[in-house]
Amino acid sequence: MPPYILSIVTFLPLVGALAITLLRLLARTADGPVIDRNAKWIALWTTLATLGLSIWLVAGFDPNTAAYQFVERFEWFAGAEYHMGVDGISILFVLLTAFLLPICVVASWTTIKERVVEYMIAFLVLETLVIGVFTALDLFLFYIFFEGGLVPMFLIIGIWGGKNRVYAAYKFFLYTLLGSILMLAAMLYMAGEAGTTSIPELSEFAFDPQTQILLWLAFFASFAVKMPMWPVHTWLPDAHVEAPTAGSVILAGILLKLGGYGFIRFNIPMFPDASELLAPLVFGLSVVAIVYTSLVAFRQTDMKKLIAYSSVAHMGFVTMGIFAGNQEGMQGAIFQMLSHGLISGALFLCVGVVYDRMHTREIAYYGGLAERMPWYAAVFMLFTMANVGLPGTSGFIGEITTMVGVYQVSTWTALVAASGVIFSAVYALTLYRRVIFGTITNPQLATIADLDWREIVIFAPLIIGTLVLGVYPALVFDLTQTSVDAVVGVYRAAIGG
Repeated sequence: MPPYILSIVTFLPLVGALAITLLRLLARTADGPVIDRNAKWIALWTTLATLGLSIWLVAGFDPNTAAYQFVERFEWFAGAEYHMGVDGISILFVLLTAFLLPICVVASWTTIKERVVEYMIAFLVLETLVIGVFTALDLFLFYIFFEGGLVPMFLIIGIWGGKNRVYAAYKFFLYTLLGSILMLAAMLYMAGEAGTTSIPELSEFAFDPQTQILLWLAFFASFAVKMPMWPVHTWLPDAHVEAPTAGSVILAGILLKLGGYGFIRFNIPMFPDASELLAPLVFGLSVVAIVYTSLVAFRQTDMKKLIAYSSVAHMGFVTMGIFAGNQEGMQGAIFQMLSHGLISGALFLCVGVVYDRMHTREIAYYGGLAERMPWYAAVFMLFTMANVGLPGTSGFIGEITTMVGVYQVSTWTALVAASGVIFSAVYALTLYRRVIFGTITNPQLATIADLDWREIVIFAPLIIGTLVLGVYPALVFDLTQTSVDAVVGVYRAAIGG
């Protein structure tokens, strides 16, 4: 493996963004459509190259050690370090990010017609910042990447979103920023107390149990908003509804996972006593999220808003799995996050397909699409069933493994959460029936076209990923097992379990 491979994977998209910027500066007199087309191709090849390097990274990863691999460490400033590395948990999120970005670029190929250059730059910068979150092993480097991702996503929603895009963008930005201010204060205290900003070293530092509660709450405030957990989830439906299709894919597929990753990386190993003490709080919030947001989803009239509330419910399984504090729960939570990244991204793309044709997401507008769009109906059915948790799809593996882990710790939490599977079937299948089945009564749908080749190319890798992980989950579990064992081992040793 070449030296600095993690830095190359992390910053390659930024190089692509700089290339597009130079193209714009050097070709000011060129025809606008030509510049836009070149920007799309640069973005596509950059994201594909990043994906190729990420696959190479996973191929060279040794799953038999819990130690961080491909480590890069240099002095930076004021005691902080440029410290990068990946373990069996973070490397899969790097791969997920690199996997979804080319799909987002292709999904935007014909739908984004204004400020195309800036749009592609925003996505490439966002990719660098998100991959940086998963590879950073220094507190302040993590924080810079974590908060930096707000800016391009704010612009993507605020510039290329719907009619209420400015409101949704500000709500998204303020919710996530305010939660992170407390986390920054906690990081400053931890660095002063432990004398280091290294995340691996802080994971081994024993903070005072009383202090742990305050630090845990500070990190929880930031990550709970990012997940998002009930009741700080209200920014998500607005952001999804107003974001462009590719923006929703990234928001649901990757950005929501930053909160869960933060819980695994910080709250569980660094504040184990507080995690054990406050686990019932997390279980309570998780089951409320699963049940309440499922009921809210059932009453939605906008397809995107329904899927957004569905995401909140599915993230409830993630949070309760993580704080179960055992191997099954954490393995299930990680798998659920990866699976949700594929399935929810695909569902938002499904909504984008009909929105691009009809320019509305109102469920009542549609009906009988199976007559005109049989291929679309088949693809939508697959991802609807995966979202419900049908055996044979990745959605089933994540939910069942998580509930097995939670059942060992809290029976009532697992039983109430299981009802969420029933609720998800109700709202998801109701959506599918109303949009796909029946006869076409809206004359404007009489000429709607089925999936084109570009859309088939977009859905194909997502279909393959959902089915392969559904029948062979060992692809994920074998990579994460050793790292999860290490995190759970630290947690159990600290609480004496």
